[in-house]
Parts: sequence; C-alpha cells; structure tokens
Amino acid sequence: MPNPETPIYSPSKIRPRKQFGQHWLRSDDVLNKILRAGQLQPSDRILEIGPGTGNLTRLLLPFVESLTAVEIDRDLCEKLRKTMTQKNFQLIEGSILDIPLPAETNKVIANIPYNITGEILKKLLGTLSEPVHQFEQIVLLVQKEIGDRLAAKAGHKAYNALSVKIQYLAECQFICDVPATAFYPPPKVNSAVVRIIPRPTPTPASNPKFLDRLLTLGFATKRKMLRNNLISEIDRDLLVLILENMGINAQVRAEDLDVAQWVALSEAVIKSKSLND
Repeated sequence: MPNPETPIYSPSKIRPRKQFGQHWLRSDDVLNKILRAGQLQPSDRILEIGPGTGNLTRLLLPFVESLTAVEIDRDLCEKLRKTMTQKNFQLIEGSILDIPLPAETNKVIANIPYNITGEILKKLLGTLSEPVHQFEQIVLLVQKEIGDRLAAKAGHKAYNALSVKIQYLAECQFICDVPATAFYPPPKVNSAVVRIIPRPTPTPASNPKFLDRLLTLGFATKRKMLRNNLISEIDRDLLVLILENMGINAQVRAEDLDVAQWVALSEAVIKSKSLND
C-alpha cells in the first residue's frame, strides 16, 4: 500500500494545477470507501469527473462494464492515455461543464473540483423545474461544508437552500469525513464523501420555478423569520395565516422547514395569490 504521507506521482513530473482545483486523492482507505459507496455492479457504466492521476480510476475499472473519464488537463490526459490501456476505459478531454453527459453512463463516481461543485451538481441533477434522470447513483468527494449541507436535515445549522433543492431531487447520504492529509497537495479545507440517489420527488411542486424563487428569498437572511424574508412575495399577515393553517409557528425561519413543508408553503402562497388577483 502506498504511504499516505507521500504523493503517488512525483510532483516533479506532473504538478497539480490551482486553476483546475486539483487535489489528488492518495489515501487507500478513502479510495476503498468510495469504491464501496458506489455499490458497483458488473453492468455499471461509470462517469468519472477529473480522474487526475488515475488512482480512483484504476480501482474502479475491474468491477464495471465501462468507465468514461472526463479530464480538462491536457498533460494528465496524455499521461492517462499512456498508462490506462484497459479496454473498458474511455477518456474525454475537456470540461464536464462544456460537454454533453455521456449518454451510456448510469453512475457517477468522482473527486470533483471544489470550485465548480455547484455547477457540477446542476449538470448531474438538473434543476427543480428540469431534473436530470440519467443516473441511478452519484458518489462525490466534496468539500465537507458542502457535504454537510447536502445531507443536512431541517433544523440543522448546515441546512440551507441547497439542501432543500438537492433533497427535492434526490436522497442524500453522508458517507464519511476525509481529512486534508488524504490529498496531494492538501487542500485548505476538510472533505467528505456523499452518495446521492436521484429520484422523483415524493411531493412535487406545481410550479418548481416559484418554489426555487421562494427558497432563494427564504434563505437570503437565515436569522430573519420567513414572514420578513418573503415580504416581496406575500403580505406578512397573510403569510402568518398560511403558516398557522399549516400548523407551523409564525416565527419560523427558513431552516426549520423540511422539503415537503417548503413545497406545501409554495402551493399555499400560489393559491393565495390566485385568490387575491
């Protein structure tokens, strides 16, 4: 097993580039946790974003039908073409944000660049109004702060608009914490592995775009009560009445409502608007 205190590839040969947010995972323990989290089947066709030096790639390939890796770094692509000769490996050079999702893939397993996490999540899962239904499962290594938000439940300090939007589209599970020392070079933040299972929402909104706007307003100032944050959408007194009819305290804040309650609130506000038009 490689020593977790030394880089697998010599930095004199290939250096991680800040512009691409490169931090290469070198911990066998974390690599194996990611492998197990993927719940791999021989028929799986994996999409890996940012394979880097190929540590995770090599671990995954023996267990799946195919793996398509998308890498933006030209030097790493050259290295991967020389070292990854497995027949079930395909490499696409470019940014995941600029190419269509490989149509044949059914799972995503990746250590993604933290600086474009939000854009990648949108690419893989879509939006409230235009969800993506391609993937059965998505396992990502992300910044711990983001991992906490994705899996947080209502009332938790990490719970925010992103939590609601992602949990509207998928089930999110926190797998494990990952220390900065598991990478070369070590990032300035700790990380986490999360498993995201896309699924139709149990409580669909009739107007997902309005729900999205309501979430943005509701979480704009977390310390404020909803009746103050949503004042541009609905009269304060009317919102208090709606909340009371829903059995919710009028002093509620955005982070206190779960996904189903947010959807119900959105529907109630839409109904009140139609009645007052």
